[in-house]
Amino acid sequence: MKKFHSALFDFCWFPNYDASIEYLANNIADPEPWDFSDATQAKYSILKSYIEHTFRKIKSENKISFSSDNNFACFNTGLVTANLESIFALAERNNRPDVAEKGLSPYVFKAFVRESDIQLISKFGDNIPDIADFFQKPEDLIFNPQCRVVPQIDHIIADNMDRFPAHMQGLSSDEMRRRLVGAINEAQKKARSNYKIAVPQYYEGKIQLLLPLCLTPGSPNPDLALATHKIGNNTYTARTCLTLKMAYNNARLIVKPQSSWLKP
Repeated sequence: MKKFHSALFDFCWFPNYDASIEYLANNIADPEPWDFSDATQAKYSILKSYIEHTFRKIKSENKISFSSDNNFACFNTGLVTANLESIFALAERNNRPDVAEKGLSPYVFKAFVRESDIQLISKFGDNIPDIADFFQKPEDLIFNPQCRVVPQIDHIIADNMDRFPAHMQGLSSDEMRRRLVGAINEAQKKARSNYKIAVPQYYEGKIQLLLPLCLTPGSPNPDLALATHKIGNNTYTARTCLTLKMAYNNARLIVKPQSSWLKP
């Protein structure tokens, strides 16, 4: 398994990361579910994923702001309070003498703060950073019912077998293909009749649209999400499917999903 690497931790050391995330979730940010429904205790896994990947995008867009003396840094989390105040992560320069020698994070996290925070205003003035830009064309977020969906069935099955529900693991390749094709066709029909069925996600620098795959006979609930992306003006292609948790984490980067089928 590929080891997780945190760009956020490379930049900013958190004296107490879990407590900071918990405070953000419960005391500052507009309330929403930050754990999946099967979580036995609050770990805020969705929020942690959101902050990490938002920071990566922020960094790639050079939207980290620094105070005039470079002693402070901040970035826009993209989250808001219940009263729609933007929320920022504020950090202070790491003044340990061995920062360079030991390859330590150049900044130390101080707090998640509101846009009206006096310290934020006094340190950054008009140099307040903007949110991450996950899409340039709003039309990419909406499923076009005039387009056809062309799935790469062989690739989807070969590369995602472990994601399929347990009752499908022992099926023959022909039966697996039939069920997958049937679920994809059903998902297309749903999206064509209601474009809100397709949920946008951000993945590897691109906007994709997620469609629900119902693979369990007799159940209206989706088992997986088909990731589609547009090629040209008339075609969506699909070469992978995601677990619903993976899909939700990716979709939450853009906006809190309002779909009836993709829930934490």
